[in-house]
Amino acid sequence: MIANQAYLFLIFTINGIIIGILFDVFRILRKSFKTSDTITYIEDILFWILTGLILLYSIFTFSNGEIRFYMFLGIFIGCILYMLMFSKIFIEINVKIIKIIKNIIIHIFNICILPIKIFFKPIHFITINIKKGIKRNVFKREKKKIET
Repeated sequence: MIANQAYLFLIFTINGIIIGILFDVFRILRKSFKTSDTITYIEDILFWILTGLILLYSIFTFSNGEIRFYMFLGIFIGCILYMLMFSKIFIEINVKIIKIIKNIIIHIFNICILPIKIFFKPIHFITINIKKGIKRNVFKREKKKIET
């Protein structure tokens, strides 16, 4: 009986760690990408839905649907342990990884766009000079009209 309760306590402590990691995943996404308030609300709802599903799955799988106080204590302790010991490192490492990946994607995108820029640069140069020429001619005509 006590061994079973200790096993359940350990399982729900691990669940608390998993919930802490899930929470940090959403924090990492918010630090790495600018999100609107609407997206933030959707992420919060998604976090709570996933947390609820994880807990329901664990409760029904490991304790046959019986809810005990020590389960919630295990979840709380698991979350606190994770947040105090690993959260900061986990966030820093993953934010750096996402920044590196974003930079690589930006560089690849710029390399792919380079031929297009090289092709359109002369066309852009010509159109700008045509516009300048048209403006000069219009101003010259207006000055001549004003002078006469």
